[in-house]
Amino acid sequence: MATNAEPNVVPLCDVLLVLLIIFMIITPMIQKGMDVRLPETASETSSGGSSSNVIVVTLKPDNTILINQEQIDYNLAQDRLRNLYATRQDKTVFVRAYASVSYNRVVEMIDMLRGAGCEVLALVPEYIEEESN
Repeated sequence: MATNAEPNVVPLCDVLLVLLIIFMIITPMIQKGMDVRLPETASETSSGGSSSNVIVVTLKPDNTILINQEQIDYNLAQDRLRNLYATRQDKTVFVRAYASVSYNRVVEMIDMLRGAGCEVLALVPEYIEEESN
């Protein structure tokens, strides 16, 4: 009399199929991401709109602000920006700062820009040193 010593693999296949179905259901749920708006290229800006309506705010170390190369005292900048954004639909501003300006001052300026009505803030990653005269 011979005994049958082969293992039964049917329960093992059932368990593997159940695990496969569970992973197929869970995987799309755990994918996380963040929406990113990529910068436009030169061809997109020339066809869509002009770059002359862009507002660039630069914070200088001497507590003055340049709004599109127009020098304004820090205390008067919020009123000037509020007047600029009162009639604009695109409330985007590009923020630049000199390298010697502290991070705290940049955050204060961002708060001031939010208070002036700016909705979209973009930081310009440019290293600007003080000009030596």
